[in-house]
Amino acid sequence: MSSLLDGSVLSHEEEVVWLEDLSALDYVRQTIDKTPRRRGKPRWMRDGRMVGYAELDGGAEADPDSGLHRRRVFFLLPHDRDLDPDGLYAAGAPGEAVDPRTVRPRTVGQKTPRSQRGISA
Repeated sequence: MSSLLDGSVLSHEEEVVWLEDLSALDYVRQTIDKTPRRRGKPRWMRDGRMVGYAELDGGAEADPDSGLHRRRVFFLLPHDRDLDPDGLYAAGAPGEAVDPRTVRPRTVGQKTPRSQRGISA
């Protein structure tokens, strides 16, 4: 099953850009951020680190009130499995986590046995 993200906001995704090697990541967290541009690396003002982001096609319109675009961003927090393999997520994963190997433009990523490690997806 997919994470908590509503797939309807992904209709203008053109490409997913990864900033890290996915072979070392069992899961990534995904969220929607509002950014001033359709393309390029968005600013990251949250805890943790950005590991990827989506770029939008030319048809993606900004919100008329804010002038910002809604884009998917992938991230990890310091207590996630990649940095703390025996910690809180030694088994299972956060609700918004997906296996990065299942991420494609316009498609919500999926939980897999790898991302859930020991808990049914």
